Amino acid sequence: MIRLLIADDQRLVRAGLRMLCENAPDVEIVGEAADGAEAVRAAARCRPDVVLMDLRMPVVDGIAATRRILADDPGARVVALTTFDDDDHLYPALAAGAHGFLVKDSTPEDLLTAVRRAAGGEQPFSPDVLRRLVGRVVGRERGPEPSSALRGLTPRELDVLALLAEGLGNRDIAERLHVGVTTVKTHVAALMTKTGADNRVRLAVLAHSAGLL
Repeated sequence: MIRLLIADDQRLVRAGLRMLCENAPDVEIVGEAADGAEAVRAAARCRPDVVLMDLRMPVVDGIAATRRILADDPGARVVALTTFDDDDHLYPALAAGAHGFLVKDSTPEDLLTAVRRAAGGEQPFSPDVLRRLVGRVVGRERGPEPSSALRGLTPRELDVLALLAEGLGNRDIAERLHVGVTTVKTHVAALMTKTGADNRVRLAVLAHSAGLL
């Protein structure tokens, strides 16, 4: 059972998220929060597996709350809830340790999939958010040359890298390549080891810079 904490300052949004998630057989709502400070306290009390975190909240914003929650419980997974016009918060939230990003008008299926992917150790991203976040990272940082960073990758690892950079999860990549999910996980781990990337966004940046998309 996935223990879920919902943090959003809008009561109607929280109610909608609760209604959606509590009907899932594998999700248990263990707490709610209306601001970032309350989210930090609730996380310390409830020890959720996943936190759905609105980035724009009063008292303490979602970015600071994410940082505090993960400092206290590094095993928690924070999925940031964002909007299409909230680019300024994407990179800071990633730097604070957010494990994924989901736009607020995502479909119910996509939201539940993101919760499950986060609980399973993945980093779920709405494809549009991932593209914007990659653009932000590319604009802020200079990493190794793509040809150097991708040297030594197998053709199958390059396939996985390109699909990962589109925002696909492990299960979707497995279906696209007609392999098992465990095989995809092995390839993703190898990609991180070989490239030095510590998360899927960094891998997406490499794919973007190398022209794999």
